[in-house]
Amino acid sequence: MTSVVSENILVLDGGLSNQLVAGGHDLSDHLWSARLLRDEPAAIEAAHLAYFRAGADVATTASYQASFEGFARSGLDRARAEELLRRSVELARSAADKSEVDRQLLVAASVGPYGAVLADGSEYRGRYGLSVAELAEFHRPRVRALAAAGPDLLALETIPDVDEARALLSVVGGLGVPVWLSFSARGAHTCAGQPLAEAFALAREVDEVIAVGVNCCEPADVDRAVPLAAEVSGKPVVVYPNSGERWDGSWRGSRTFDPARVSAWLAAGARLVGGCCRVGPEQIAEVARVVRG
Repeated sequence: MTSVVSENILVLDGGLSNQLVAGGHDLSDHLWSARLLRDEPAAIEAAHLAYFRAGADVATTASYQASFEGFARSGLDRARAEELLRRSVELARSAADKSEVDRQLLVAASVGPYGAVLADGSEYRGRYGLSVAELAEFHRPRVRALAAAGPDLLALETIPDVDEARALLSVVGGLGVPVWLSFSARGAHTCAGQPLAEAFALAREVDEVIAVGVNCCEPADVDRAVPLAAEVSGKPVVVYPNSGERWDGSWRGSRTFDPARVSAWLAAGARLVGGCCRVGPEQIAEVARVVRG
């Protein structure tokens, strides 16, 4: 997997949630898109398929807001929760099999931050009041369950806090699955306020990390983050910003996601490039055209 990233540029998918909403699905439950793993798995497979056919090389699973604790709040026991985590990987793999595209397709199992499970927006703040050890204890069971489901890699994504990154990196060792580590950011800092240089440096000595970068941020934040991530970490860079709009109970502001920026990101060290919230298959198709010339 390391050679695949270092020798190729991979196009990531866009926002899974906006594709599901566009299909008429209600994501207002605290499980967000993970609810559909239980209730409407075919909708998730269809969303993955749309991105593969648009030009994505990588599907990121619907497990971002999935956890044993979250599923328990919905009345699901541990065995059922493990089944749904496994299903998230299986649905992405099935979409790849059905896509009928002539290129290697990969599945990244999404590991969202602790704040996502709280469903209160704290993944954009961090600083939960938990220790690194407590965060590691929370993440360990679902990381192991997702790794056991056989993804090509784990996407440790939208991480707002250096402490949470340390916790996640402590639990991925020995699993035999490569990971990318992607922070949520504002300007030159994580959403929790730590310097991005400090955050990116965590990945330098961790063999499992094959790429480091940012996601779920404004495109302008990516412009600044890519060269910094490449310099500080010495690793390939992963970037997938939002549309440019900001979430404040509803989406506000202007769309500034412009695939024309991608060439500059690639020149600065990005090797995995896509979109996050409010970036759909049409925009990913444009990214793919830039990447593939």
